[in-house]
Amino acid sequence: MTPSIAVRASFIAIAAALAAPAFAALDIGDPVPKFTATAALGGKTFRYSLADALAKGPVVVYFFPAADSRDCSLEAHAFAEAIDQFAALGATVIGVSADDIDTLAKFSVKSCQSRFPVASDESKTVIEGFDALMQTRPDFANRLSYVITPNGKVAYFYQNLNPDKHVERMLNAVRALPKATAAR
Repeated sequence: MTPSIAVRASFIAIAAALAAPAFAALDIGDPVPKFTATAALGGKTFRYSLADALAKGPVVVYFFPAADSRDCSLEAHAFAEAIDQFAALGATVIGVSADDIDTLAKFSVKSCQSRFPVASDESKTVIEGFDALMQTRPDFANRLSYVITPNGKVAYFYQNLNPDKHVERMLNAVRALPKATAAR
């Protein structure tokens, strides 16, 4: 290969890699890492266990970059407004970010309207386990949502920094679960 052809081939390969959509490391059907974390609901902190939540039915785990930012507040408010719809389908919701628990305790009241818990993952262990670390800003979680079935497997995921479609897509994914799975 001549240098110009090699350079063009490298450029094409790099461009193709950059143009490819980013996918979550956890694909549909993959088992999720079980986690426990300090969480807040209605301003009160407690120990959240994904395994305990899954024993009751499907769980929506959604990651968000930063409490009290405009888009994260909008997304939390949208989840809060839809929480009765999730509950009617037998599902629960948990938000996760790298924020400290004091920040999330306030956020759980203000933006989450005391309707669902948010968990603190300052070490980013859970965020990394779900491949939700924002590549361009590694101090933050990416906006990535998962529907997890009671057997601990991914049923659906959606990643987009725009918060507008996360709740709608998660509700549709929970609705699409087999009735035996959702009713558990």
